[in-house]
Amino acid sequence: MSVVRRDGFLPFAQPTIFESDVEAVADVVRSGWLTSGPRIQKFESEFAGEVGAGAALAVNSGTAAMHVALTALSLPPGSSVITSPMTFCSTAHVIEHVGCRPLFVDVEPDTLNIDPEGIRRALEDDRHLVSAIMPVHYAGHPAELEPILALAQAHGVPVVEDAAHAFGASYRGTPIGRVGAGGHDPVARAVAFSLYATKNITSGEGGMLTGPESLVETARLWSLHGLDRSSWRRYGPKGSWQYEVLAPGFKYNMSDILAALGHSQLGRWRWMQQRRTDIAAQYTRALADVDEVDTPQPRPHVVPAWHLYPIRLRLDALSVDRAEFIEELRERNIGTSVHFVPVHIQPYYQQRYGFAPDDFPVTMTEFDRLISLPLYPRMTDVDIDDVVAAIRDTVAAHRRVR
Repeated sequence: MSVVRRDGFLPFAQPTIFESDVEAVADVVRSGWLTSGPRIQKFESEFAGEVGAGAALAVNSGTAAMHVALTALSLPPGSSVITSPMTFCSTAHVIEHVGCRPLFVDVEPDTLNIDPEGIRRALEDDRHLVSAIMPVHYAGHPAELEPILALAQAHGVPVVEDAAHAFGASYRGTPIGRVGAGGHDPVARAVAFSLYATKNITSGEGGMLTGPESLVETARLWSLHGLDRSSWRRYGPKGSWQYEVLAPGFKYNMSDILAALGHSQLGRWRWMQQRRTDIAAQYTRALADVDEVDTPQPRPHVVPAWHLYPIRLRLDALSVDRAEFIEELRERNIGTSVHFVPVHIQPYYQQRYGFAPDDFPVTMTEFDRLISLPLYPRMTDVDIDDVVAAIRDTVAAHRRVR
């Protein structure tokens, strides 16, 4: 049987780079100052302004942003940090890095975000000393922050949001990342963003932490060897060679080269966000009548960032599994991915903590049928039509006869 195949392979993800991005990076290279310097300061200030945060810290990855946030909170060694198994492994890794253990809570079936009711049960379980909560804003759809923050306040634990997917998203009218801007926050709280190559804005590699100034400044200390002054404050025009080491910190600083790219991208994030939203809407409309596919349905009180567009196959209506469906799309020149292989079934976490796949049944049920479709501003409407045509063709070829 012939298949509908587009001309040329459509990658799952590509960065949206403009000539102005290239020029911004070239300007830094020509300047002679390549490491952390004035571009970092500008990028941090404007990023904080965009989300309405008290302060921002640019680092070399979203993982680093989470790590320095947890480190700055001085969590008790051996305590538990509540998080989701439906995430990339780095969310759990940073918990291990600070001497704590991940306490996974299953997700809600519609958004695949951590279930607040599960958080409540975990906090009330006397077997666990819970020291923090790390909700993940899966695919750019905000987690239910209102009940999560209420639980955190009631139990006196801080919250570090994994917002790797969520720059540009908002929850009940408040941008994700708006933390520590005036007044007293009832919960110690920080938000970690990723600026990786595939993210909604990118610095190539990189991350950003937002939060109250005091917490961000403590994280800043940890982000560069525990030094009391940055390279710009040591080697810039008003710098001093003197420094002190105040903590055994990490090498997590972002360079001015990366900051120049990130800052340039920041200047047009609204356009890129709108294009992502438009693409998601086109997918949803075009797949509405394909009964074998469930499309994401955002909750009415959020604005998603649409970092991902994860569909879910109704496998009982198809004669192929998820892996075979992905291969069929590849044969039709459509790239896809899966987000994520749940952390609790990764060998390290299984062996260390004895997790079984069905410990988190919603996560596993939904994982088995997830596929992330291409979604990035460089896509054309023809690209979108090609993705939809490939899905329809694959479904038609493998629809079960009832």
